Amino acid sequence: MLVDFFTRLLYCRGKWICFILFYKYGNKPCSIQLWPEETIIKIVTTVKEMQARSESIRNQEKKIAFVPTMGFLHDGHCSLLRKGRLSCDDLVLSIFVNPTQFSAGEDYDSYPRDLEKDLQLAEKEGVDTVFTPTKEELFGKNFQTGIELTKLPRHLCGLSRPSHFQGVALVVTKLFNIVKPHVAIFGEKDFQQLAIIRQMARDLDFDIRIEGGAIVREADGLAMSSRNTYLSSEQRKAALCLYNTLQKSKKMVEQGEKNSSNIINEMTIFIHRHKETQIDYISICDPETLDDIDSINGPVLMALAVKVGKTRLIDNMILSP
Repeated sequence: MLVDFFTRLLYCRGKWICFILFYKYGNKPCSIQLWPEETIIKIVTTVKEMQARSESIRNQEKKIAFVPTMGFLHDGHCSLLRKGRLSCDDLVLSIFVNPTQFSAGEDYDSYPRDLEKDLQLAEKEGVDTVFTPTKEELFGKNFQTGIELTKLPRHLCGLSRPSHFQGVALVVTKLFNIVKPHVAIFGEKDFQQLAIIRQMARDLDFDIRIEGGAIVREADGLAMSSRNTYLSSEQRKAALCLYNTLQKSKKMVEQGEKNSSNIINEMTIFIHRHKETQIDYISICDPETLDDIDSINGPVLMALAVKVGKTRLIDNMILSP
């Protein structure tokens, strides 16, 4: 147990600092300290190379954990990497701003990017491989295939972004076939996305365990997001209305409020008190189906999307009476 504890602890800090082998010579406890070479992250940009590397890892009977991202990493992403590092032998991070999940007029071109910083964070978190394909590599000439789920996308973000989850499902399917992971980890801040990927993995028989990672928040409660960088100082203050809405709603439910409409109406008034806010949706729904819940008699998902200035932010929380 002691050997396992020390090796895992040092590995979780991003690289092997040392490996101590404990053993007995007769009845005498002994140890050997080994210093391996510094870990170097492998950066892969082509589909064939990534597939070949994953096949090689699998042939060694090692398990692959995969964290797909669009880059501009923050501690929310890093928490997913730490979860993956603990669960498997090999950790793969993808960085790809997926054009198929952006509609016309959205922020594909301006989406924040900082590959150098991302690679530094990846090294710190012990990532073995970073997969950074171009859009031409993933979606070449005459690409024609799509993937569409029929129910889960027709709620929440899918109502105002009707093609968004088709793009998400498509790119995640491609990445699963390229990276060939045993485990894939997604953040719970995008609760609907996580539900859709779980459903898709079941429907298409992917032999991949889908795990969720808890929302990571700033000290004042704002959910971490790459898009937070768009906010001015005043907008940053207004953006706290999302977290505060969830907290107020949680308190109402705990105090006995069961009528979803009463909560939503009160929270709508609360959000509109904040400058530069525009509500996309506030929903109280079933955590599995995402269908609206009128009367709260058990755990429900409260999810909301609000524009603060031009920046669209999402957040959610499970509420229990």
